[in-house]
Amino acid sequence: MDFEVLIDDFFIDVCFDKTLKPIKNKKLLSLINDFEDGNWRYQKFQSFIWDNIAETSLSFEERNCLVDQSHSLLTAAAQNLRLTDKLGDISKGSELAEIVLYGIMKHHYHALPVVPKIFYKQNSQDNAKGADSVHIVIEDGEFSLWFGEAKFYNSIADARLSSIITSVGNSLKTDKLKKENSIITNISDLDSLVLDDDMKSQIKKALSNRNSIDDLKPKINIPIFILYECDITNQINRPSEEYKNELIAYHKERANSYFKKQIKSISHIFDYGEVKFHIILFPVPKKDIIVNKFVKNVEHYKEQ
Repeated sequence: MDFEVLIDDFFIDVCFDKTLKPIKNKKLLSLINDFEDGNWRYQKFQSFIWDNIAETSLSFEERNCLVDQSHSLLTAAAQNLRLTDKLGDISKGSELAEIVLYGIMKHHYHALPVVPKIFYKQNSQDNAKGADSVHIVIEDGEFSLWFGEAKFYNSIADARLSSIITSVGNSLKTDKLKKENSIITNISDLDSLVLDDDMKSQIKKALSNRNSIDDLKPKINIPIFILYECDITNQINRPSEEYKNELIAYHKERANSYFKKQIKSISHIFDYGEVKFHIILFPVPKKDIIVNKFVKNVEHYKEQ
């Protein structure tokens, strides 16, 4: 992933208010794109979207069938996009943000896309409910579950940040978690992606509806990805140290505000402190330019 990381640290090390409780298990990841010829690299960003689109809108079996047919792969992926990105207000850019989160999960966290959510949103409303992304990370003989939220906002003012908390809280309800777990274990992607039989068995046993969700809480991660229109980014023509430092300070302040609200709102959830939260911030200069180009590309491939 060729985006610069400004912050990748536990929140307790970067936040302004260290009195927040429970503050453990919270991280901030801040990413930025670069510039060329004095302009933010829109084409590079669009390329990242289309390089990762198949993993969220096609099943593993479909991707395998088209592995040597790049044009067919993009065409098939586009067919499964609902194009809610053509809608106004808060829905605009939602699919695009989901795809970028999938790319970040793959390249930064080395995650396996066990439930391609856009594929299931198009093909099965039941499986579509819940998190915007579902991944498994396997590391050092252990696995963790990642249930992501993805948004594309015109700003990251408090009102926008607050709107995410309800979705995050709902995703941690026991019935929602059990439903996500059953989807993971009942589709073929898990069998195809996890090749180690012992690990596969361990995952399926841990996700069984017979087991208590309480035992699974320490393995749950919630990446909260916010792609947003940024005045700071829109006003420059090169990523100077001054620009980076201004964004670092702004992202720390925004993450601090978000986690204050989240702790106040949903920390009553049992074992809330055991769940790991990752707020991921990515600024862009103009939202409409990105969304309109994406929609145009999708419509092109839908016509193929």
